[in-house]
Amino acid sequence: MSGYSFFQRASRAFNDYPHLPKVLVLFTVSGGGLAAVYADAGQNDVKKKKVVVLGTGWAGTSFLKNLKDPSYSVQVVSPRNYFAFTPLLPSVTCGTVEARSIVEPIRNIVKKKKFDADFKEAECYKIDTVNKKVHCKTTQQSHLGGGTEEFTVDYDYLVIAMGARANTFNTPGVVENAHFLKEVEDAQRIRRNVIDCFERASIPSISEEERRRILHFVVVGGGPAGVEFAAELHDFVKEDLAKLYPALKQYARITLLEAGDHILNMFDKRITAFAEEKFARDGIQLKTGSMVVKVSDREISTKERSTGQTVTIPFGMCVWSTGIGTRPVIMDFMKQIGQINRRVLATDEWLRVEGCSDIYALGDCATINQRKVMEDIGIIFSKADKDNSGTLRAEDFKEVIHDICERYPQVDLYLKKRQLNNFNALLKSSEEDAEINIEKFKSLLAEVDSQMKNLPATAQVAAQQGSYLADCFNRMEICEANPEGPLRFRGTGRHRFHPFRYRHLGQFAPLGGEQTAAQLPGDWVSIGHSTQWLWYSVYASKLVSWRTRVLVVSDWIRRFTFGRDSSRI
Repeated sequence: MSGYSFFQRASRAFNDYPHLPKVLVLFTVSGGGLAAVYADAGQNDVKKKKVVVLGTGWAGTSFLKNLKDPSYSVQVVSPRNYFAFTPLLPSVTCGTVEARSIVEPIRNIVKKKKFDADFKEAECYKIDTVNKKVHCKTTQQSHLGGGTEEFTVDYDYLVIAMGARANTFNTPGVVENAHFLKEVEDAQRIRRNVIDCFERASIPSISEEERRRILHFVVVGGGPAGVEFAAELHDFVKEDLAKLYPALKQYARITLLEAGDHILNMFDKRITAFAEEKFARDGIQLKTGSMVVKVSDREISTKERSTGQTVTIPFGMCVWSTGIGTRPVIMDFMKQIGQINRRVLATDEWLRVEGCSDIYALGDCATINQRKVMEDIGIIFSKADKDNSGTLRAEDFKEVIHDICERYPQVDLYLKKRQLNNFNALLKSSEEDAEINIEKFKSLLAEVDSQMKNLPATAQVAAQQGSYLADCFNRMEICEANPEGPLRFRGTGRHRFHPFRYRHLGQFAPLGGEQTAAQLPGDWVSIGHSTQWLWYSVYASKLVSWRTRVLVVSDWIRRFTFGRDSSRI
């Protein structure tokens, strides 16, 4: 190849890729000559997009771990500098697992990224969508000097993954007198409080009545977290504390309060029935139909649905586990963008906040506002009616059937409920080979939107959303040029990405005594000791790093060998 031809090709390469750092390249050519290609070494013509991630929970960490495109500059902001494996928080409350075993420093994750990424331990208190800035303040202890520092972070894309706070339903006294179980610090406080109760009850001057009150543990909420904590606490008391405080074991009681008719309502009825029977055998008092109306420092008041009477229950410790509420900064942001009278942020099916093209929200702080088929029914019909005849046969829908089912997932759920194989079967279910006009089309799909359901606020959903959004960011440029999503029924062309679809992988409910209930896809239910080992395996595999896997498994081995630690640390 001649020197001139090589020079031409090298110059063309630099022109085709202007974002590459340019250097002086020397090379020999035929005949012994020397040629050179020079370009600026200090300039980078492509400006990296700034991505700000608020939160280091399941959604934010999953997004960060799966983001790979080096064209982004990522700034993570969170008041906690670690990721916590929250499904094991009930185990932390009783010393089955140590707190540090379930956390991974977020900087360990940040340092492994092969692009510009940084972390700031601070709390976001305001989102400015006009100037595309996030206002933050530091959360370090005031004794470090200087007071609270405030700063702003610019963004091109904002990912809100701030999670949620405990929902008190504005019940008087809950914040002041009850423990929550949302953070690692909550679990540590509960653990210390349990030991405090036993130590105080062992004081000889304490009366019998007071000793019974101190050792009465009340759990409010019959969901998975409340049930698992009650089971863990029962095992801790019976297997470990009863040996250390033999004179007190007769006074220890656990009561689980649930406002509904049953605990674990989101599980199969077989699991609910087994859990209630097991708790009865274990001596855990289960009170359903009991709505808490007030919590004081020594008593909890409930209104019994069966009698309408208000009952007062003395307690030594109360743990509140009744669902999630919206954080103040999210509430202010919702008012700012016009999402008033909502419980959480509304996003579209691509996790974009409604009304904001460059802000995404995922995890417990947001919910997907799925479009209804009946809102777009006329447009869907017109997309299939290419000859504008006003009537369609089932065959005319061939080109849009896949797009309809992908854009509106409730269609698939409705077909399964009706036990129909596909969309064509629905169209032919009324009159075979008949032409369908718009009114007939509306009547066929009138009940489809009844299948719409909000996704549960679980770690599984948040992790999948984070992974999905990271994949979208990784392929942003590719999909801008070649959109892969469904048809835009209210516009032209296609959406850039496939919409988010949650894939349910099953759920567990540890019930104590080395027994766990599992509900897996396909309506498969398993309960017992063998399921407990499945729980161990799944949770160990889902931990965020090998470091945490080793620590948690060693904690389990330690507990089997030596029992739970009762030190007040």
